[in-house]
Amino acid sequence: MRTSSRVSILCAIGFAALNGGAPARALDEKKAAAPVAAAPQVFQNPQQALGKYMEGYRAGDKSSSLDALRYAADGGEPLARWKLGSMYAAGDGVPHDDKKAYEYFAQIVEDYDDSAPNPRQRGVVASAFVALGAYSLTGIANSRVSRDPLRAVEMFTVAATEFADPHAQYNLGRMYLDGDGVKKDARRGARWLKLAADKHDMESQAVLGHLYFSGAEGLQRQRAIGLMYLTLARDAITDRKKDKWIVDLYDGAASSANDLDRQAALVYIEQYAKGRR
Repeated sequence: MRTSSRVSILCAIGFAALNGGAPARALDEKKAAAPVAAAPQVFQNPQQALGKYMEGYRAGDKSSSLDALRYAADGGEPLARWKLGSMYAAGDGVPHDDKKAYEYFAQIVEDYDDSAPNPRQRGVVASAFVALGAYSLTGIANSRVSRDPLRAVEMFTVAATEFADPHAQYNLGRMYLDGDGVKKDARRGARWLKLAADKHDMESQAVLGHLYFSGAEGLQRQRAIGLMYLTLARDAITDRKKDKWIVDLYDGAASSANDLDRQAALVYIEQYAKGRR
């Protein structure tokens, strides 16, 4: 990051020439004209290249639009860097490569200037901090990126406080619950989870709901509020197989809840819905 308050952490690509096959020799032995290579695509600037990428992407032309995306990323466009990093992280249209993904995310964070932030780039920058935090939690095999919980806490804290990012708040909450990279503090963990849960983060709602309902980690038991959060999390699920753990937490609470818990939870859910409008 280019900032006095925080220590820094971290050619145009044209289309390939179209190669024709070797020209067939004419019957009169005259040489056929050599095929003319297509001129490489020229971009005026990174912003224009990013626009070209968006046009090609919407038209379904992912292969050629990738050149524009790389040009825009090399030119410093945070959105292009984020898109390329996400593609390499997921193996979407490019080979899966966590090291390249990490490098693109790190470029966004390194160029972020908190003394003159660009409001239009807030979402991309916050997501880059979260991505670096996630990689710092696990490390990347066969790379210089090793597991570093302290750095993960740093990255998540920036995203959670400066950008109020719910994914960062969720990760911080889990780290405080687990005592990973920080001193274990269930109350502080629950506070971070609540911030994310009230932004409708499904995973935070599930974990926080379980904590409240069961009184786990020494927290005060609040069964109705816990059941409310668990219900909200369950209702937000779109992939029951991937999010089975949420269903299991909800089922466990619902099976042991009494009528008073259920009635109070319904009231809380109504109030929650009204506040969301």
